[in-house]
Amino acid sequence: MIGKNVLRRLIFGIGLMATLSACAVTNSLGIGRSEPATVQPSRTRGVENVAVNRYLWAASLDVLNFLPVETVDPFTGVIVMGFGTPPGGNRAYRATIAITDPALDARSLNVALITQTGPAATETTRAIEDAILSRARQLRIADGLL
Repeated sequence: MIGKNVLRRLIFGIGLMATLSACAVTNSLGIGRSEPATVQPSRTRGVENVAVNRYLWAASLDVLNFLPVETVDPFTGVIVMGFGTPPGGNRAYRATIAITDPALDARSLNVALITQTGPAATETTRAIEDAILSRARQLRIADGLL
């Protein structure tokens, strides 16, 4: 039986590999946008594929590692996570993360956070977004791109 962390890392690795293939190169200064590969709209479902920022993707999975991953789609930039309780907390949360752009930018990240009784407080959602953005910047700095 595969452990929960092993399965999460496997899903993360597959998603990261797909994301890395979608995000090709950074600009000459290593700042700003990653150049996405040319992406053609999907004609069968009417959904366009977008390139996602690999650092936001990895940071989202890292910051929300207490939530079980339900579905990931690195081609549309959506991560859906099930209900889970943060360490030291007593309220269960569920999150949907949408990464809509290859830029490492707050506008590229959309987090929807709900509890079992309804939407989470705006402050909580904002804190999660800030934590994801901070972690993404740390990952980028660790890669030596800044």
